[in-house]
Amino acid sequence: MAAGNAIRGTRVGAGPMRWAERGDQAPRRRITYWCANGHMTEPAFAAEITPPATWDCPRCGLPAGQDEQAPPERPRTEPYKTHLAYVKERRSAEDGEAILAEALARLRQRRG
Repeated sequence: MAAGNAIRGTRVGAGPMRWAERGDQAPRRRITYWCANGHMTEPAFAAEITPPATWDCPRCGLPAGQDEQAPPERPRTEPYKTHLAYVKERRSAEDGEAILAEALARLRQRRG
């Protein structure tokens, strides 16, 4: 009961099946990057662009650089800070007391 359907087995919007039908690929070059853990990755970039100085390592996620002997250092992880910790960095205890006194004065004035 085969009816000779020409698009059998493909989906709507599917591209050409063979490389020859897709056209020529842009010239590419591979750049080697190393991370602090010694992992090497070689992503391909278009030949005419300047590659980025760092690339994320696909194995461990650390930044990787093009110099094998001196890869980028691990990023410094900062501990989680609460909102109050950030406020204390911006304001001194005296500033906090002054702001509190001003807010209390406005509240008392509004209440009468």
